[in-house]
Amino acid sequence: MSTTAGPGRTLRRIGPFEVPAIGLGCMNLSHAYGVPPTPEAAEHLLRTALDEGVTLFDTAALYGFGANEELLGRVLADHRDRIVLASKCGMTGVDGRRVIDGRPDTVRRTADQALARLRTDTIDLYYLHRVDRQVPVEESIGAMTDLVTAGKVRALGLSEVSVATLRRAHAVHPIAALQNEYSLWSRNPEQGTLAATRELGVALVAFSPLARGFLTAAPPDPAGLPAGDIRRAMPRFDARHYPANLTLRRRLDEIARDAGRTLSQLALAWVLSRAPHVVAIPGTRSVAHLRENLAVLDLRVAGEALDAAGAVLNSATVHGPRYNEATLAEIDTEPCGPAG
Repeated sequence: MSTTAGPGRTLRRIGPFEVPAIGLGCMNLSHAYGVPPTPEAAEHLLRTALDEGVTLFDTAALYGFGANEELLGRVLADHRDRIVLASKCGMTGVDGRRVIDGRPDTVRRTADQALARLRTDTIDLYYLHRVDRQVPVEESIGAMTDLVTAGKVRALGLSEVSVATLRRAHAVHPIAALQNEYSLWSRNPEQGTLAATRELGVALVAFSPLARGFLTAAPPDPAGLPAGDIRRAMPRFDARHYPANLTLRRRLDEIARDAGRTLSQLALAWVLSRAPHVVAIPGTRSVAHLRENLAVLDLRVAGEALDAAGAVLNSATVHGPRYNEATLAEIDTEPCGPAG
């Protein structure tokens, strides 16, 4: 049985840093989910997050092809001593296209560009966003190690990788964080990386813990998703699978109501209950939703409710893989659930 979730304001460790169990994923302020908010709205969201005690802010060179790093630089540069700033290399925008490139020269160049956009001398946590299958991970991590030596980066991370790749990278330089998708409907970390990160002293940073908006009060209507929204290409949101997933969601909603929590709070509490080295980075454009998510730090959710939620939605019950075939081919994580 799951233990009762109620992490309070207890801090969790990422390498040399201690952060609240919930940080902020900043991608959707510039990228991936249709038309981004206005700069004013995005800046207000970030400032509110600061005021509400968020200290871990997560961005990447890819997000908005640099625009997200620039946004965080504008808002957060004057607060560097209060925050842990995370960004990523290895996947960027080139001539309007997403490109995976883990070559050492590209890693170093991307880092210098990130430092300029973020208006900082040092990035606290720098991830390899994707493993470039044409470049041994040891070479990419070697270049990132050089960044640590030069004082441009404090700690290293990996994103969307397997246990084997984590161990190979960790042998080159200590890895502080592994960022993988983890939620009620995406259980890939349970195929090995959850245990391996615990063994190695690596934080598991869960992105999309609310299942890309599916586990919120207003789940997306796939028919109304704007052009460019990445969920249009995700099988779990297509007409073959989405109705069945909505049926599961309705049962989760009942569990949340019985527990006196919102669905988002139940879903976040479930992720945080998996292990004390798990940190979640939900993203949002809504100040109200930001506060709803952060309230989980001060709430308790009974283990019975967490177990019930996990039984309703999991890798065996979810309908559809998390990515289409082309994207799954780029991902190094262990497969889990329908077709990966």
